Amino acid sequence: MTSASKTEKTDIQAQIFDKIGKSDNSAVKLLLSQLKDCVDFTDENGMTPLQHAAYKGNLEVAQYLIDQGADVNHSQHMCNYSALHFAALSGNADLCHCLLQAGARVGAVNNVDRTASQLAAFVNNQNCVLVLNNFVAKSTIQYLLTMQNLQTEPYIPLLVDSLQKFTSSVNLHPVYLVQCLQKYPGLLDHLALVKKTLELLSKKEMKKGGNELMALKHHYLGCIVQEAQKTIDRQNPEKKSCEVVELTAKKLLKTNKEGVPEFQENFIKECVREFPNRECAIFRQVVMTLAGQDSPAALTVLNAAINGLRIFNEEEPSCFTCGSPKPAKKCSKCRAVQYCNRECQRLHWFMHKKACTRLAQAPVAPSTPAEKNTVVDTEEITHHLQNLMS
Repeated sequence: MTSASKTEKTDIQAQIFDKIGKSDNSAVKLLLSQLKDCVDFTDENGMTPLQHAAYKGNLEVAQYLIDQGADVNHSQHMCNYSALHFAALSGNADLCHCLLQAGARVGAVNNVDRTASQLAAFVNNQNCVLVLNNFVAKSTIQYLLTMQNLQTEPYIPLLVDSLQKFTSSVNLHPVYLVQCLQKYPGLLDHLALVKKTLELLSKKEMKKGGNELMALKHHYLGCIVQEAQKTIDRQNPEKKSCEVVELTAKKLLKTNKEGVPEFQENFIKECVREFPNRECAIFRQVVMTLAGQDSPAALTVLNAAINGLRIFNEEEPSCFTCGSPKPAKKCSKCRAVQYCNRECQRLHWFMHKKACTRLAQAPVAPSTPAEKNTVVDTEEITHHLQNLMS
């Protein structure tokens, strides 16, 4: 390569870093198309274009670079920060997920032995913490599925993607998880295999380093799968999968006269009691909290224990059916309850129709100190659980 060519190439690389810094995505793609070499060139700090895009939280450019062959684990940065570290600091949870799917090592540490998850927690990027802590690699799912199928039945590639999405779910609401069984292809058709894989995953988490939180989570997911299987076993074999999901969801949503979803409460408590690793700290802490007088809802306790966050904060809107945050729709009549979509509204209507007219006529009263004291503080629950662990 001539001196002029080297100068031109260096100039293009400098422009790429500049355009990434200015979030000029079109210009970045145009400049990258002019380069014929690897896209993992670095600046004076040892940062690649992908690391710069991650620092800016730029998902579009990051995905483009990954598609061009960028190394997601490239690490020549002076402080040994990976692209995943920068993405965690940016607060873009979708970008973190994109890098993880591309093979980024979630356990990689910087020069002060901090992982991406720890950095995200330090700067209070909680959505990133959730994605990083709950992620399960496809290779892990594929290994567990293959291991089971060697002697019994053909390998089922379709389940790898579906089961990875299911196990990486952040939302622990049982209705949401039942909906996922229908949403992700293949899961409802192979519930026994899915259940066994989750059991193996739970055991694996306990063995590899004592990750009790994820072991409990995968056990809980297995209980959700088992409950769906029980519903199927009790129904006519000709029932469609959507009907099975609806029946299971309605059981979980049904409330008593006080508005408490009794079946859901008892179901989650039973899931915890069936956790096989009874000697681990997290099991004892959750059981102790649930057994306390005036205990919070079982789902709140479980979520606080596993995620350690206020993901179901009662002060923030969430779907009345599946618990997903920031629902886009409201009941058109009373405007008092919120849903993700029409399907969630339809599932909840059998309960909501009893109160819809009353809620529509009721004035919206301002919050009083007494009412504020009745709100469950999941941060307090998390703090209590952490004190028990220490």
